[in-house]
Amino acid sequence: MSASRHQSSDEVKINHSLNKKEEEFISRRKNTVVQCLEKFNIRCSQDKVPNIALLGSGGGQRAMVGLLGSLFELYKAGLLDCILYLAGVSGSTWCMASLYQEPDWSTKLDIVKDKFVKRLSGPEISWTDAFAKLKKYYHGKDFFSLTDVWAAMFVTSYVKELNEQALTNQWNEDSKDPFPIYTVIDKHCKQREEGDPWVEISPLEAGYSLTGAFVDVCNFGSQFHEGSKKNHQDEFDMLYLQAVCSSALADGQEIWKFVKDLLPKLKTLKSAEGPPMLLSEQPLSEDPNSPPIDECYQLLTDLVDMNLAVLEGTDTFALDQSIQTTMADITGKPPLLRGPNFNLAEKQNLTWYNMDVCSFFKDKIKLTKWPFGFLTDVCTCLTQWTWGRNYNFLHNMSDEVVPTALQQNKTRDYEDAGLLNNSPYFSVLREKRGTDLIISLDFSEGDPFMTVRETAEMCKKLNIPFPEVNIPSEDLEKPKDFYVFKGQNAPTVIHIPLFNVVNCGDKIDLWRKKHRTSNLPYSPEEVTELIAVAGKNISNNVEKLLEQIRAVAEAK
Repeated sequence: MSASRHQSSDEVKINHSLNKKEEEFISRRKNTVVQCLEKFNIRCSQDKVPNIALLGSGGGQRAMVGLLGSLFELYKAGLLDCILYLAGVSGSTWCMASLYQEPDWSTKLDIVKDKFVKRLSGPEISWTDAFAKLKKYYHGKDFFSLTDVWAAMFVTSYVKELNEQALTNQWNEDSKDPFPIYTVIDKHCKQREEGDPWVEISPLEAGYSLTGAFVDVCNFGSQFHEGSKKNHQDEFDMLYLQAVCSSALADGQEIWKFVKDLLPKLKTLKSAEGPPMLLSEQPLSEDPNSPPIDECYQLLTDLVDMNLAVLEGTDTFALDQSIQTTMADITGKPPLLRGPNFNLAEKQNLTWYNMDVCSFFKDKIKLTKWPFGFLTDVCTCLTQWTWGRNYNFLHNMSDEVVPTALQQNKTRDYEDAGLLNNSPYFSVLREKRGTDLIISLDFSEGDPFMTVRETAEMCKKLNIPFPEVNIPSEDLEKPKDFYVFKGQNAPTVIHIPLFNVVNCGDKIDLWRKKHRTSNLPYSPEEVTELIAVAGKNISNNVEKLLEQIRAVAEAK
């Protein structure tokens, strides 16, 4: 629902209770679940409805297409209406973001799926449109990071759309669809193993699942101090959200190559502001004595090539000489970029080198106008590997419930949850959501049991009810298509690996190689076959799904 349709709060909520609007929606959704289960002779009252959550793991376009195929088979089997929550990370969120553009998509998934597949089989977003979007990001936010580049120039090429809706505008309180939850992680908490890394983002609120600290989603990214909003930032759009959720796919070498390809295009791009002229003909700064544009572009090109050379392990001597010569020509004196024992192959040295050159552009010769300021900022973000930077809504909170690690920094960096655990378990394991049955669709590239096994281990440390997970040794390389894990006073967990001995036979490795996360974007033929193979995991197990749904319903 849009922000105008519900009362927004500018205060941080420290409370494990659910958002009131979520409770109201789930109460209505349970009526749909009751009617769905009755068709299968599973009878229960509205207050005894089993709370069922469907999880989509990460896995790039493989996860996006795999989730679509799985949901479509649930729809055909008449079981989609029994799902209360649909939660995703990484590539699964690409699918979710597209589906929720269509109001009540779960009631017409046959039509929505065809449109989805047609779009994936069509042309990519044009370079001009993608770059125009990137410019909006650069000028429209307090913090620019590689997530903005990843969104406009990479995610668009995989999902084949520019989704500029906000999450609040994608949602209606009368929706007939499952309640969506997107999950990312807090980079600082992940790296330091302190605080709470799990961040969930729903159409109503966003915050830390384990801590119980939330803000209205329309304020997520705004500046807060001691629990109250001070400066508003516009709610970020779905394209950016998909990029935050999927930043594990980001490849440093590919982004440096993107910047290299971008430089000559910018020189030949017409200005959209003022009189028509090439960007290369516009002044680089307000200073009439600013250096010639060709020298500046050459210097930046050499810096990009320098980083690529280091990543590729090739010689950097000539590039270093060119950079130093150009800087000396511009300033009239030699720069101080390295000492006698300087080795560019060492990460810290390359970081210093990059920052010195970027500082030269921005501080010494004041090149901050578009697009040169943007290019140097991209290089700075690449050097510092800055992703998903936003204001910290818990900054300077004085609440003992909030871990100290979450209060200290003015900003937080959010990134793909696949970098910690590739499935959104902790958002649906919140006690107040009362989840009885979790259906985990695992589209991971590596170990097909990593997500469920690591979740079990984390839950044991955190005293969160979760069943014990034991995988037969013979299944590690040749997984089956349906696993059930049960425990006392814990939700039942159904785990479904994408590629298995049932839908792939003895060709599991061939399917995995063909649909690697890096093999993007998929061809129309690959999209079609992946939808089919993922769908088999549902269609082959409808009776088993009903058996477990019936069991949790009877247990309530």
